[in-house]
Amino acid sequence: MRWLFVLLLWSAPALADDDGVFGSPFRFTETSGASIYTHVCAGCHMPDGRGAVGAAAYPSLADDARLAAVGYPIGVVLRGQRAMPPFGRTLSDSQVADVVDYIRTHFGNNYAPPPTETEIRTAR
Repeated sequence: MRWLFVLLLWSAPALADDDGVFGSPFRFTETSGASIYTHVCAGCHMPDGRGAVGAAAYPSLADDARLAAVGYPIGVVLRGQRAMPPFGRTLSDSQVADVVDYIRTHFGNNYAPPPTETEIRTAR
């Protein structure tokens, strides 16, 4: 059994993720809203933000009037909703602000102003 542990430690650098997405098992490491969306959100909401229906229903973010009130997407990202898991413990205030701004300004949405880190901290 000890040899398995040694083998795992020896091979860990080879298993590292070169783009840094999984640099920490507890925090996402992306630094832009686009990158966070691409690596974290698009798997369910799809790259075009239109969601999907299949084994489950993944809501569309495109042309979504609920995103006009900045508090709504902040709360959903931090605490989750229905099948969406909460990301409050895995994203920093800056990351939450960036990804919320990204979804509010893409996919046919054009909502301003961008959320602030103070708004994120308050919502936590």
